[in-house]
Amino acid sequence: MGRTAWHLRILRFVRLLFACMKGSPMADKVAVLIPCYNEAVTIGKVVDDFKRVLPDADIYVYDNNSKDDTAKIAAEHGAIVRFEGRQGKGNVVRSMFRDIEADYYLMVDGDDTYPAEAAPALLEPLRADRADMTVGDRLSNGSYGEENDRAFHGFGNDLVRWLIKAIYGYAFDDVMTGYRAFNRVFVKTMPVLSEGFQIETEISIHAVDKRWRIEDVPIDYRDRPEGSYSKLSTFGDGAKVLKAITSLFKDYRPLAFFGWLALLLLVLAVVAGIPVAADYLATGLVPRIPTMLGSLALAGCGALSFVTGLILDTVAKSHRRQWEIDVYKVMNGFYVEKGEL
Repeated sequence: MGRTAWHLRILRFVRLLFACMKGSPMADKVAVLIPCYNEAVTIGKVVDDFKRVLPDADIYVYDNNSKDDTAKIAAEHGAIVRFEGRQGKGNVVRSMFRDIEADYYLMVDGDDTYPAEAAPALLEPLRADRADMTVGDRLSNGSYGEENDRAFHGFGNDLVRWLIKAIYGYAFDDVMTGYRAFNRVFVKTMPVLSEGFQIETEISIHAVDKRWRIEDVPIDYRDRPEGSYSKLSTFGDGAKVLKAITSLFKDYRPLAFFGWLALLLLVLAVVAGIPVAADYLATGLVPRIPTMLGSLALAGCGALSFVTGLILDTVAKSHRRQWEIDVYKVMNGFYVEKGEL
């Protein structure tokens, strides 16, 4: 268990102790976050379902430039409607995380593919202090494979899961799911950089890299109802997800990223230099001057890449230390604000 998790446990224990001394009950505030773009067909039912399952929760619908009546329908069904003008799910999630104050956050798509009945199961590990993020797993029980008929979506999910496991050593059961829950500290220290559908991947990699506690919760997935359509571009958004994985690998693990790049360049340098060395040993001459120069250039780039990795690794460690300090500040500030520390 990481230092952040232990610090959170200690603060939570002190929080409970103070609450007991004051004799005041603590009602956890839950916020349901629903990013939406053209979900008029489904948003009314989604809001009604979550109001029924979580009657004390605040239901937020963020409308992302919808061309239909998504915002109007959501408001009619009792949701708190806000608007995000910057297009893209990542932009919406960034605004949600910044603007909304709660103890626990439940994020779900507005397409009625995720069951509201699973919400208590997603929140329970957070409330029991076993996890900082829970992930609604559509794959383990086979419901996603049965309901989803869009080609390559399953393959893309499996590819992203494999890459994250290969790079970070953590195996998600379902990395692309849009149904997740978080505690307050996770949300308020999450640096959202993605603009679009890469946000699920970014959140997952951030959670693994920062050693947050993660728990997968199996859920039943259902396909979109008739008249509703997916906004996800299989190949376009898939390419953006792969680009995001590469970029985050470079940012979070620069020594590994540039170390592998240096190794590749050095291997190419050796391969290019072998014929040159063979000619020189046989004749004492170097007839392939361009090949020799290319080999030396590759070797130089390899060495430069490795040094770059060393420098950026120091910078990344410094950023991680500062992030840990920021996490403690958020935790302390939250409990002081509530009068519990």
